[in-house]
Amino acid sequence: MSFRISTCAILCALGSLAAAAAQTTPALPPPEAFAALPALSGPALSPDGKRLALIQVRGGLPVVTLWTLDAPTMPPMIIPAQEGFIDSVRWANNHRILVTVNSNAKFYGDNVSPWYRTVSIDPDTQKSVVLFSNLQNERDINYSASHIVDLALNEPDDIYMPLYSGGGYIAGAYADPVNTMFRVNVETGRAVYVERGGAHTTRWFMDGTGKFVAREDLTRKPLIDHILAYTAGGSFREIVQADASNGHDLDARGVSADGKSLMVGRYCSDKMLLGLSKMSLEDGKTTEVYCNKLYDIATTLNDPWTGRVVGVGYTVHAQTDIYFDPKLAEIQTKLDALFPNLSVHAQTWDQARDRVVFSVDGSLAPPTFYLYDNQTGGMRKLGRAYTGLSADDLGPVHIYDYQARDGLEIPAYLTLPPHKPGKNLPVVILPHGGPAGRDSMNFNFEAQFLANRGYAVLQPNFRGSTGYGKKFEEAGYGQWGRKMQDDITDGVKKLIADGIADPKRICIVGGSYGGYAALAGVTLTPDLYACAAAWAPVTDLPHLLATVVHESGSENSWSVSAEQHYIGNMRTDAAALEAASPARNAGKIRVPVLLMHGIADTTVNIDQSEAMDAAMRSAGKKVTFIKLEKETHQMVMASSRARWLTELEKFLKENIGN
Repeated sequence: MSFRISTCAILCALGSLAAAAAQTTPALPPPEAFAALPALSGPALSPDGKRLALIQVRGGLPVVTLWTLDAPTMPPMIIPAQEGFIDSVRWANNHRILVTVNSNAKFYGDNVSPWYRTVSIDPDTQKSVVLFSNLQNERDINYSASHIVDLALNEPDDIYMPLYSGGGYIAGAYADPVNTMFRVNVETGRAVYVERGGAHTTRWFMDGTGKFVAREDLTRKPLIDHILAYTAGGSFREIVQADASNGHDLDARGVSADGKSLMVGRYCSDKMLLGLSKMSLEDGKTTEVYCNKLYDIATTLNDPWTGRVVGVGYTVHAQTDIYFDPKLAEIQTKLDALFPNLSVHAQTWDQARDRVVFSVDGSLAPPTFYLYDNQTGGMRKLGRAYTGLSADDLGPVHIYDYQARDGLEIPAYLTLPPHKPGKNLPVVILPHGGPAGRDSMNFNFEAQFLANRGYAVLQPNFRGSTGYGKKFEEAGYGQWGRKMQDDITDGVKKLIADGIADPKRICIVGGSYGGYAALAGVTLTPDLYACAAAWAPVTDLPHLLATVVHESGSENSWSVSAEQHYIGNMRTDAAALEAASPARNAGKIRVPVLLMHGIADTTVNIDQSEAMDAAMRSAGKKVTFIKLEKETHQMVMASSRARWLTELEKFLKENIGN
């Protein structure tokens, strides 16, 4: 539930709970209850709406389960992953499901990279084929041979998928592989060449019926985004180009509902908020379709069968979905009315849009999934994502906005322990990752676990967070360890001034960028925190940027440009980057630090944590470093999540009590 109350109201209301807190406290749920992989996720209805595929957990591992909806007593069919992690599931037609699996692998040395493949499975016989089965050599050079551009349901046995193809020595010279479109048979896995992109092609856009609409090219020096429309003559013609260095001047999201235009994320006419526009395929001119008055669009909503854009989502304190399609808009209105003050999201629907699987969640309500029949109005509960938790286990979440030292308003959320007074508490500061992201009032398993253990949890959306407009996001550019860190510090000081935090019992915890912020907190403000814990953190900014350059092959790549926008220029800002790197300033740390990192992390290499561990040990500081086999950046295994929460609980109890 989204609501705003004053700090005084929070303290007064929670102070009245002191008597309740003195009563016998029930046994706390184990860390595994919070750390469990969602018991249900990734639902996908078949085109005819008769069967439902889900990702569920069996024996601690994700599997695909298949339910026949008109025979609810029939036990589900279970399709386990033979190797790797199940990433997603969708239907190619009523008789074939497509399961995408990530098996991390090593290429060119010790670095681990994601290795995605999509498998087509007959759900009745469970016989399967790997897509691109006849192009083994081409698949070997691709980290991913899994992306589906078009299901083309009018061609029931074929789908359209891109693959980088055609590289190698040609006429005595080396040629880079080119983004090429193939038609892939879901019965045999065999792929047939359809269309070859240009030297700089990155993406394709099709209309849901196997017809090309446009492609996107990205050139370097300078970094320019090009949109080329498909012509009646079978060629591509450039219609627009834009600066690609900031990612928002031209952000194609998909084909319009009528199949005649591209839908693009662009800043609205005020140039401050990210909205959605329609781009003409004739001349590249854009027309605004949706702009919110206060917030950026967070996502576009795409039809699962055609891929066409049918709506947008934006986040105030939880995501709100707006559909342009009248039937989907009517369904969303009905569902919102059934679950007031909660976030309701349609996850999948059948081709006729008669049956819809949707999720409902909120700060005190972990996601629950339902099946809705639009023709009868009937609704069936499918299950909860976190089956081991009840509302009594969860802490209330409040809006806790505050001003930074330069006057900038910082949106934030404060989760308080259930059934405890909100004064003089041990506190965990939990900055989000990204940093191009944001926290919301939706269920957060880490924040709720910490609140359940007696800690107040602050989640600040520091400058540089997304969703609040261009000015707020760009205020974070180049501010790692500087104003972005000051925003977090100012939130801590606000908690102390309001009497919520015990100033001697504050720890900062985070993952990825949040892990960086945790380590920067105890490096740059060593007297503020009693401890820090970091999952997969960035610790050495110059080394990070050098790694991005090495992996992209050029200082002029989009990835290098994006990183330097946020972090700083690796040449002109070298001194500032070194000063903001925790691993290069470990001698300033005065408190214990917990590090945990997955060996198979492909986003932030484990050498970042290794550098931090080595620097702290060399400086004689107290550090605990735990490496997790097979784990990725996203903490995809329940065992890893449980280990993180278990070690974190022990670490916090030792350093700030509860």
